[in-house]
Formats: sequence, structure tokens, C-alpha cells
Amino acid sequence: MLRLGVLDQSPVRSGGVVADAIHETLELAELCDRLGYHRYWLAEHHSTPGLAGSSPEVLIGQVAARTSRIRVGSGGVMLQHYSPLKVAENFRVLETLFPGRIDLGIGRAPGSDQITARALQESGSVFGFDRFPEQVADLVAFLHDALPADHRFCSVKAMPTGPTAPEIWLLGSSDGSAAIAAGLGTAFSFAHFINADGGAEITRAYAREFKPSPWLATPQASAAVFVVCAESHAEAERLAQSRDLFIARLYTGRGGRYPTVAEAQAHEYTPWERQIVEQARGRRVAGTPDECRERLEGLARDYGVDEIVVVTITETAETRRRSYELLAEAFDLPRRSR
Repeated sequence: MLRLGVLDQSPVRSGGVVADAIHETLELAELCDRLGYHRYWLAEHHSTPGLAGSSPEVLIGQVAARTSRIRVGSGGVMLQHYSPLKVAENFRVLETLFPGRIDLGIGRAPGSDQITARALQESGSVFGFDRFPEQVADLVAFLHDALPADHRFCSVKAMPTGPTAPEIWLLGSSDGSAAIAAGLGTAFSFAHFINADGGAEITRAYAREFKPSPWLATPQASAAVFVVCAESHAEAERLAQSRDLFIARLYTGRGGRYPTVAEAQAHEYTPWERQIVEQARGRRVAGTPDECRERLEGLARDYGVDEIVVVTITETAETRRRSYELLAEAFDLPRRSR
């Protein structure tokens, strides 16, 4: 059976209040817990007007406290900005509070522009991908109290210690993070909503090259997909137009808040923007519940995964919630009462 998860970027809409985005995240998480979604991930973005989720480790605790069954985690922590020990301690605290429900998704992208990335690091220097594998290895070792005896920090323990540890995922839209995940024996999630090119091949290569570890015996993978589900195909396509304009602005360096459908329909797209939109449409799924289920099941087969992580943003909180409700019904997820 295909499992469904959620990746929430805490969108800030045109004309909206930033605080509303955070409160919407909490309300949507409660709904998805009742609807039967398997996990709920919080994204990390910085200095991005349209996305309010800058601190997933803070939101995870709030979401986990308001839910009872769903796994809660980061999608992901942008590790290049932080000390592996501090990230390990943050997530060991969360695991102590909510044992068996915490995921630690790790990303290597900055989640920001380069100036903001520098501001996030006290040293003022941005560490590149060359150091990322070492950071991940240290983080995993801190989480499991498994630093080698000759490690420079072998006497350091990530507190609080405990019998369980967060589930570790490497997140990526290329083969770099997939190779690290396979080598370290962690789970891997491919960001199809960011880059669909080669995603299935990369994810299948991760599974082939996976080396069992003390924390994960067999490969575990998922694909994250942007989805808009509505009662009719026309309504789903209409709602998805907001993303067209958001992506066109984002990829041309203008950013801004998440636009309404009316704003998207009124916008005069340049030829370059139209090319961006067409490419982005190839990475998303929009349609009726039956159409979305068929497309997502097809993607899961292509990727060789048993879980799809759903990213949905629409022009209102109501249409966004309805999209998740319709998708849960289409997949017959195990709904819970309040």
C-alpha cells in the first residue's frame, strides 16, 4: 500500500499575515493526523517572503504536541549552516519528548540566497558540498552515540541520551545526497517537485547501492511531489495557476508572497517565464482524486518507492485543506476520529 506524507513550506499568501502561515501549519498538521497521513515534514527557508518556515526544529515540537499518531520531522534541516552536535541535541530533545515519532530530514541546499547563508554562520564563510558528507556522518554518529574512538570529539555526547533515535533521511534533488544516504545507510527522499530529471534513476541507484547500517537494515525511499487535488480537473488546473506565477517570479529572482489565481491570470508572462512555467508543470500533479491517485501511483512505481510526500499550496487555506482531504479519500487512508 502506498503511504502518503506531507511537506509543509508554511506559505505566506498575497494580502495575508505572516503569522497566519504558522497557525495554518499547526491546523493542517492536526487535520492530516486525523486523515491518516504517515508523516508531516516542516521545511526550512530563510529570507523568503513567500515561505514562513525558517525553523523546523521549533515547529516540529508544536506540531507533535498537537498530534498523536503522525510522524513529525524536518524536510529538512539545512545542515551546512549548523553544528552537527547542536542539530543532534535539538532532535534528541524532540525524540525524548515524542519517542518513535520524530524524523530528521537533512538537506545540503542553503534554503536561501548566499548573503543570508553567510548571515546564518558565525564564521561568515559558507561551507560547500565537500564538507557536507563529513557533517552528515558526524550528525548520525552523535545521534547514535557512535563516534569512532579516534574522532576529535569522541568524548562528546549529544544529550539527552535515550533508547531511541530520530529516523534519519537525506533529502536531495540530485545524485549527491542519494550517494551519501546509500553509503551511510540512511533513508532518502528525492525532491521531484524541484527537479524531476533523473529522479527515478537516482532513487533506484540509491536502493541498489545501499549499505545496511545499525539504524536501517534495508533501503527506505520516498519522492516529494507537488499536488493539487480538486473535485474537477478544471478546478485543479485553475488552482495550480498560482504556483505558475510563484515559480516564475522565484526563478527570475523576484520572489514575493504566494499569489492568487486572479493575479496569475492577469500576469503577462514573458517567453522566458513561460518556459519556466512549462518545465514546472511537468513536475507537478493536478487533477481529480482519481487522476491524482493514478499519477502518484505511477510515479511511485517509476521511483520504486512505497511513499509519496505531498507538497500542496493553493490560494486559500480552505482549498489547500480540501486538496489533502480529497487525496486521503482517494487513497483510502486510515482516518482517525478526533
